[in-house]
Amino acid sequence: MNLSFFDQFSSPHLLGIPLILLSLLFPALLFPSPNNRWINNRLSTLQTWLLHLITKQLMVPLNKNGHKWAMMLTSLMIMLLTINLLGLLPYTFTPTTQLSMNMALAFPLWLATLLTGLRNQPSASLAHLLPEGTPTPLIPALILIETTSLLIRPLALGVRLTANLTAGHLLIQLISTASIALVPTLPAVSALTMIILLLLTILEVAVAMIQAYVFVLLLSLYLQENI
Repeated sequence: MNLSFFDQFSSPHLLGIPLILLSLLFPALLFPSPNNRWINNRLSTLQTWLLHLITKQLMVPLNKNGHKWAMMLTSLMIMLLTINLLGLLPYTFTPTTQLSMNMALAFPLWLATLLTGLRNQPSASLAHLLPEGTPTPLIPALILIETTSLLIRPLALGVRLTANLTAGHLLIQLISTASIALVPTLPAVSALTMIILLLLTILEVAVAMIQAYVFVLLLSLYLQENI
């Protein structure tokens, strides 16, 4: 019984073919693409306003040199946000609950920000490893600590996103299972459990949006350190 709770996190297969790629590409079909016959309506206006708002929030901590990353960071934000929210629907699969996928997103982007700093301003990037005014006996220890802190950043990005979404999905499944099991014996307790489930679902919608924003915001802060 306990193992079945984790079945929702296994990648679905069809004829031996993993469908995680399809679940990654499907959210892109929900957004209309502009063409020569583009007609502004409420949906497209809302989409444009949302994209402008997200881009503005992500670019606030960056200087002009970092604005060339705007399209990539905004696209990543929209992708994570859409995948996280669609994963809350029944009988769906959430790719961002897979640590391998989150690490595949976090590590190359973190490495790109690091290499950008080492290429453009190597002295300033390496200066982050040793705070100014450090006593001489503490220099080796601080360099080791700061290097470890730097290298653990992509792992923290991937684990944070995976752990928050996985915990939320498990809580929803546990509480929903309990509410259904209590219907024949304790209907009042079951109704109370369903109310808790509704509140938890609203909370998970907020968590899905916040985690997507935090993931991209931390990447933009890492980028600001290196430009």
